[in-house]
Amino acid sequence: MAHPPACPHDPIEEIARDLYMVRGSFPLNSMMSICRNMAIVRHEGELTLVDPLRLDADEERQLEKLGEVKRLLRLGPMHGIDDPYYLERHGAELWAPGASELHPEPKPDRIFTATTPLPFPDAELFCFEKTLQREAALLVRREGGNVLLTCDGIQHYGDYRYCSLLARMMMPWIGFPKTTIVGPRWLQMLTPPGASLEADFRRLLELDFDHLLSAHGSFLRGGAHAAVERAVEKAFAS
Repeated sequence: MAHPPACPHDPIEEIARDLYMVRGSFPLNSMMSICRNMAIVRHEGELTLVDPLRLDADEERQLEKLGEVKRLLRLGPMHGIDDPYYLERHGAELWAPGASELHPEPKPDRIFTATTPLPFPDAELFCFEKTLQREAALLVRREGGNVLLTCDGIQHYGDYRYCSLLARMMMPWIGFPKTTIVGPRWLQMLTPPGASLEADFRRLLELDFDHLLSAHGSFLRGGAHAAVERAVEKAFAS
């Protein structure tokens, strides 16, 4: 089976004990590309790839040195283009909070909820309850500060690296300024008609976290809870 090729990306970077990230790119079309991130959780030689991003051959060898790719954890329904590659290449299993209209195949091996036991310690799942399609977040507890991993619902932009020139010009004007945000397109697509997702975000703010890594943008080290709170206040100010 042919799979999309790897797009340009950074080397694997450790951001906390046994927690890694890769920052890369994703082409929306021939003119515009945006940044995209993958997180990697390691435990006893097993790797869980969160919102997977395909790596080039050299960096995949580095990934395999970290451990065995055992599972993919898809947090959001609009991500998954590289899941088939990892499932075929590594024989991993796919975890997700629900089915995806954009990526209906392959189907998840395991549908998780907020109470599903995780195969690694010091972590907690959060699931949005009111969205039209299921989305989740993952809280990873570490010395030096807990890290919240999100997909599209919460994003942070400290810069626009890996965004094409056109994207850099457009981002501030289409709702993606250099700050922490509730994803505007995500909010539009996943909010039921006549409803609000504010209660879900208020529950999210009950989590104790210090740092933020979303599937798009840049890693926010420190001050993440306050930044997310400001984003939620702005998104639901009306």
